[in-house]
Amino acid sequence: MASLKILIVDDSKTIRMQVRDMLPRGSYEVIEARDGVEGLHVIRQERPNLVLLDFFMPRMNGWEVVQTIQADPRLKSIPIVMMSGRREDVEKTVPELFDYFEFVGKPFGQAHLFNAIRSATAKAKDRQEVPIPMRSPVEVEAASADAPSLPAAEFQQLKAEVQQLRNQSARRRTEEEKQKKQMAQVIALVRQKLG
Repeated sequence: MASLKILIVDDSKTIRMQVRDMLPRGSYEVIEARDGVEGLHVIRQERPNLVLLDFFMPRMNGWEVVQTIQADPRLKSIPIVMMSGRREDVEKTVPELFDYFEFVGKPFGQAHLFNAIRSATAKAKDRQEVPIPMRSPVEVEAASADAPSLPAAEFQQLKAEVQQLRNQSARRRTEEEKQKKQMAQVIALVRQKLG
């Protein structure tokens, strides 16, 4: 029985087959979906360990899928690798949000894919604790410019929250180190099976 469940969501059957072929046989259970709507349904039903997601798709694009996943606390820890042959267009659409998923440009090789999977796993831990901003950068800038100065009590509360975030960050770094070790073991297994 496969230890990891990976969902490939792409409207191109060729891309789905290429990605499937890059993953070592027997190490993963690979599931496929043809677009964002179908992918989201499969994510809710199957709860995959990783989602490889095309950015530009009919019916629901990759970013809409990511936002829907992030709105569900049961799903937001799933690592996501966003795929597209048009990185510039993705960056224009969501430039400040590359911290929430890993990006891989099409076409890509197996080594690049594995690096992206490793990075996506680390970023997923961050997403569990920090919600994706849903406002545009202009809205965020305008809101901060209009913000009144804080009274001393609120300032102290914010200082306490900052300290709490620092503590969470330290715990997250420890967790990331543990995940890096686990990923190194998975990569060693993959190399062993490929070798």
